[in-house]
Amino acid sequence: MGPVLAGFLQLLALIGALALAYIPLGTYMARVYSSDKHWRVEKWIYRGIGANPDTEMRWPAYLRGVLAFSAVSVLFLYLLQRLQGILPGSLGFDSVDPAQSFNTAVSFVTNTNWQSYYGEQTMGHVVQTAGLAVQNFVSAAVGIAVAVALVRGFARSRTGELGNFWSDLVRGTIRILVPGAAIAAIVLVACGAIQNFSGIHEVGQFMGGSQQWNGGAVASQEAIKEFGTNGGGYFNANSAHPFENPTPFTNLFEIFLLLVIPFSLTRTFGVMVGSVKQGYAILATMFTIWLGFVALMMWTEFAHHGAALQAAGGALEGKEVRFGVGSSSIFAVSTTLTSTGAVDSFHSSFTGLGGGITMLSMMLGEIAPGGTGSGLYGILIMAVIAVFIAGLMVGRTPEYLGKKIGSREIKLAAIYILITPALVLIFTAASMALPTPPHSMLNPGAHGFSEVLYAFTSAANNNGSAFAGLNANTDWFNTMTGLAMLLGRFLPMVFVLALAGSLAEQKPVPVTAGTLRTEKPLFTGLLVGAILIITGLTYFPALALGPLAEGLAS
Repeated sequence: MGPVLAGFLQLLALIGALALAYIPLGTYMARVYSSDKHWRVEKWIYRGIGANPDTEMRWPAYLRGVLAFSAVSVLFLYLLQRLQGILPGSLGFDSVDPAQSFNTAVSFVTNTNWQSYYGEQTMGHVVQTAGLAVQNFVSAAVGIAVAVALVRGFARSRTGELGNFWSDLVRGTIRILVPGAAIAAIVLVACGAIQNFSGIHEVGQFMGGSQQWNGGAVASQEAIKEFGTNGGGYFNANSAHPFENPTPFTNLFEIFLLLVIPFSLTRTFGVMVGSVKQGYAILATMFTIWLGFVALMMWTEFAHHGAALQAAGGALEGKEVRFGVGSSSIFAVSTTLTSTGAVDSFHSSFTGLGGGITMLSMMLGEIAPGGTGSGLYGILIMAVIAVFIAGLMVGRTPEYLGKKIGSREIKLAAIYILITPALVLIFTAASMALPTPPHSMLNPGAHGFSEVLYAFTSAANNNGSAFAGLNANTDWFNTMTGLAMLLGRFLPMVFVLALAGSLAEQKPVPVTAGTLRTEKPLFTGLLVGAILIITGLTYFPALALGPLAEGLAS
């Protein structure tokens, strides 16, 4: 079997698995967030944190809950790293430096999981399990909670109430993420991923020295890392490491995990607003972009030139031979089109245009299908923009799901889509203009610029993957990427929740003959076009200086 056919068959198997999970998982999540009953373990948690899960919140109160919980999480994770040297199970590792502790705490709380350190040489068992793994669960639950609040804004009328943040947070964690990750961890262990708390031991002698590895609760962290679109690896090699991702099957299974919740949330959306066709329209938009990017990535990586690449069957530099070009291409697109950031290959070694595709995937706002929750609320914001454009074209007041998109709503949506590009471009420009940051670049010219552009694109979009070749473990990059992650996560949430509150206060607008049918293929095409055009106009100059220049020169 040739590598192209193998990649195509893996893609078909992945699509089939996602299709089978779509309706049951999406419907189940809608029931989770619509139920008025609380599990016993959930009641214990509510008592412990002093929250009343039945109290409805308007958007400012919901936002305060998000920010307060996240602030406490950053502080806890920062202190845990700073105290690592005196904690049991530290494997002899010292406390993490202040700048790196700040960067890592922000990274995992914002669902970014950007890592400027070697996991197996920096973090002990306590920090990995009680700190990083816990945030993999709750940061994903926060994203879903904000998305559900926006969905309630569309579904409700004549009220500003969006639900209860604490209830949404706990339910998402207990009823969705914990059971799903537990099942996934069992599958990974059965396929060869490790799960233990062993210490550091030598595995052999190499070139006059010894190689050392430490064990860890790898399978359980790998499971939630993908299922919650987090991305932080137990080892520096991330999902290319055989302890995390042993076989071609586990590689495809991990791709499935990182896509299944974001795609299925469109079903949740359709059920909660009372029209599953609306969910299918959003799903069609996500799937069209995802499939198009996968096809484009496969083409760039299989369209090899020269005898060596032809003999290898593709551009295999930086890719695991046990996965091949096809599976690595699917993983690269899926991890950057979501907010996962896990990698099973070296993105910096992709072809020039292939590296540009990974960057463009993040620049879209990671909405196809995006992260757990963040993908859904991101594409719903783009849907608001699309109906506004359609309204301008036909001279009608734009409406979406029975809600008028007035000046307040479009301002909130417009500010949302401007935040992340501003962060990416400003931080990249500052890093290239100042004398010290460029010294962290391994490569000169267009590729070196791509390294910096990729880093801030990844941070501001809460992705977490790296182009590599960039020494990000400096005070400048630890601090600046940390700020980009904080602002890129929580500033958009402010405008999402404000928009949700504004929509929930409206009364429904009756459907007329002139109403744009947003469940039809025409709207899907309009939405895809709006996403690509807005992103292209925003980022094209930066992409032209980096991956496009490199790709056209090669």
